[in-house]
Amino acid sequence: MDGEDRDVKSPTGVMQLKDNTSGKLSPPQLTPARRKQKVRQQQCAEEESTVDEESTSITPELITWIKHNAKELKIRQTDRRWAAEMVNDFRDNLLKFLRSNTDQPFFQSAEFLNTGSYFEKVKIHNPDEFDMMLKLQAPSRFNMKVLDDGLFYRIDLACPTRGPIHAFLLEKKLTLSSSKILSEMYRLVRKFLKTYKVPDECCHWLVNRKRPYSPAVTLSLCRTENNTDELISVDLVPALEIHSSQGWPLAVRNGPDVDNWLGKKVRQEITSLPCYFVPKRLKGRNLSEEAKESWRISFSHVEKKIITSHGNKKTCCESSATKCCRKQCLMLLKSLIEGLKQRFPKELDDLCSYHGKTAFLHTLSIRFSDSMWARQQLPACFLHLLGALEAHARTASLPHFFVAKCNLFSPSVFPKKGLIFLINALEEQRREGLPLLKPPAPVPPPRLSPSGDTSSELSADRSCEISAGHSSILTAVSSLDSVFMYILVPVFAAAFFYVFCFL
Repeated sequence: MDGEDRDVKSPTGVMQLKDNTSGKLSPPQLTPARRKQKVRQQQCAEEESTVDEESTSITPELITWIKHNAKELKIRQTDRRWAAEMVNDFRDNLLKFLRSNTDQPFFQSAEFLNTGSYFEKVKIHNPDEFDMMLKLQAPSRFNMKVLDDGLFYRIDLACPTRGPIHAFLLEKKLTLSSSKILSEMYRLVRKFLKTYKVPDECCHWLVNRKRPYSPAVTLSLCRTENNTDELISVDLVPALEIHSSQGWPLAVRNGPDVDNWLGKKVRQEITSLPCYFVPKRLKGRNLSEEAKESWRISFSHVEKKIITSHGNKKTCCESSATKCCRKQCLMLLKSLIEGLKQRFPKELDDLCSYHGKTAFLHTLSIRFSDSMWARQQLPACFLHLLGALEAHARTASLPHFFVAKCNLFSPSVFPKKGLIFLINALEEQRREGLPLLKPPAPVPPPRLSPSGDTSSELSADRSCEISAGHSSILTAVSSLDSVFMYILVPVFAAAFFYVFCFL
């Protein structure tokens, strides 16, 4: 029933009331629930007509371009299989190491939670980026003090403890240190890699340098003969699990606005899930000690649940049900954002795919009917989503989908100059037919010979250089010949005339 309340007062769902003055039946009156449903149906009809109008105004060339790129975004099965084998082997062996590691018992009960675009099945181009949360379960209850509008918190133990978690508390306090947890995660991963062997002998894992304000231990799978040739990147994020019995923090306790889209029941299911905090430091200068040890609440597991179960009727995109274009639209938007960042790396440094994902979730809550996302309407639906992101940028307002008071386009996190540049860039893309929808493919590294030697490639390059040199010399010679012809021909002609006339 899509989570809606319905009154059953008559077989038609309509209550009939008698008129006190005439004794006749008055016109049927809708119940509040039915009236609300009718308004929603009218909104759906208006949205569908808008999609039809948009689809008729799109040029055939743009329709073909959007559909073509939507097909190109899909990851090849062979690439997916190899990447999954590398990442799964790393994950499984790391988990075994943590559980058998006696020098840090707090990590022995850890479990993995797969999140991010790959596991949401909206990863584009290549299976080269993976996000994994390492759940850390604490035996104690916590006090969560909000430090901003509801995204960053200070986490304190509700009561003193001498358990394994005690090693990560600030001195003489109950405050849990995010920096200590992240530093220990780095240490454990480096220790694990000293004895771990990658299934593919041509590759090995490297731990990247720690990035400011990043909650992740980032690793790169590289070729053994060339450390700069990154094949796969993994963000390993330690995440403190708050048991569902304690509930979400007060600032986000109501959950996301999905009543019209997924229903009240699904929203209740979402808020009954555990919440997670990742060790991310609050940005800013002159921070207090508690702000330096801040934790950011994470909704990655909820986003995965929403995107994988995205249908209003709960059957969308199932094997025997009608397919929609929701995920394709998100993948196209991610591709466009990636293309913009490649073309304007400095101007759009603050832009990331999460901005597009947030605009996407807001759009799904407004355009909640499955019929609004029919697969054949992919071009029109994508342009609508693109317009939604542009509208958020114009108003400088992109509320976090789970923390409404947190604006992802506020000047403090997204400078006004960058936002104006983003608006102009989106306008340009729309005007020119989305040329950056598919970013250029990265330049492949030089291929190695079967023996692993690059001499053949170097010889080939040298041959090309020599051939080019020969061509240049021949061109120069031909140019000199032309000059001599212009000079010598008149001279010989004058001499011949002199001999003929005077001798």
